[in-house]
Amino acid sequence: MGSDLAIVLGTRPEIIKLSPVIHECEQRDISYTVIHTGQHYSDNLDSVFFEQLELPTPEYNLGVGSDSHGAQTGEMLAGIEEILLEENPDTVLVQGDTNSVLAGAIATSKLDMELGHVEAGLRSFDREMPEETNRVVTDHMADYLFAPTEQSKEYLLEEGIPADRITVTGNTVVDALHRNRKLAERKSSVLDDLGLEAGEFFLMTAHRAENVDDESRFRGLLSGVSTAAAQHGVDVVYPIHPRAEANLDAFDLSVPHNVRLVEAQEYLDFLQLESAARLILTDSGGVQEEACIVGVPCVTMRDNTERPETVSVGANRLCGVEPSAITASVDFMTETDNTWENPFGDGTAGQTIIREAATVRAKVPR
Repeated sequence: MGSDLAIVLGTRPEIIKLSPVIHECEQRDISYTVIHTGQHYSDNLDSVFFEQLELPTPEYNLGVGSDSHGAQTGEMLAGIEEILLEENPDTVLVQGDTNSVLAGAIATSKLDMELGHVEAGLRSFDREMPEETNRVVTDHMADYLFAPTEQSKEYLLEEGIPADRITVTGNTVVDALHRNRKLAERKSSVLDDLGLEAGEFFLMTAHRAENVDDESRFRGLLSGVSTAAAQHGVDVVYPIHPRAEANLDAFDLSVPHNVRLVEAQEYLDFLQLESAARLILTDSGGVQEEACIVGVPCVTMRDNTERPETVSVGANRLCGVEPSAITASVDFMTETDNTWENPFGDGTAGQTIIREAATVRAKVPR
């Protein structure tokens, strides 16, 4: 008899969002194996999170790193399959929409194991996004689907997925933030280190390929953010992703004087920056959620979002990357009263997922 669960992860958001699931396994004395694909290959974006989140070192690390979608996913698929055959878990959990998720889902679907998809049912309806392909394919391979919201459940039902495979759990990011926000306030010195005052800066993240791999879009994004910040008398703190930093040089882009580049931040430091910012500008799905939960207005520099709940409750505004749209959206969101209702649950998603996973063999016909 192998482990009850195998948990496949590979990126910073997956580590954060699966940490409540792992902690719940520890609490309930459920045997589990963590398979780390190594999709994030920078230590600052990766292994440090296990230490900060008080998680055990993964039993397996494939160390795949960066590559083309096909090469990266193929290497992960072969490595995950080999480990699953050795460990023989009852259930495999994947979370989100990365290539690690797709590889874990495909490997599991070919074996006599059940597949659970944490954060199922997110949809941007933009098939040009690799993440959209990954999440849709994984949902339709999964034996059971953990949808974070009722909206996500509705998308799954509309695609013909049986209701008895779907459980609305809330989002594990709420669990993680509840656990770690006070820890960040106590342990992080990032505001002092960067000379920042709470409420006196904008925070920006921009890393998606459709933005930072496109010279025109990246240029427009930087221009719009800079203008918006100048109009509100603040600077922008931009913890820059290695991909974006490389493209600044490749495109010979000048960073505006009021956009301050800093290194990619450790989790607790980034959480402290989010909580202290006057406003957050991002193209990240996870940051949209976190901004909503910590009560900081968000402007999303994309044409669509798989987190429509953040827009519906008034915590977020979509604007694309045209400079005039960015400035107008910043003006609008700085006038909000920050009293929206959190749509992502009460912080018990990890408990619900593990409870359901422990009984799934009795629920789902093979």
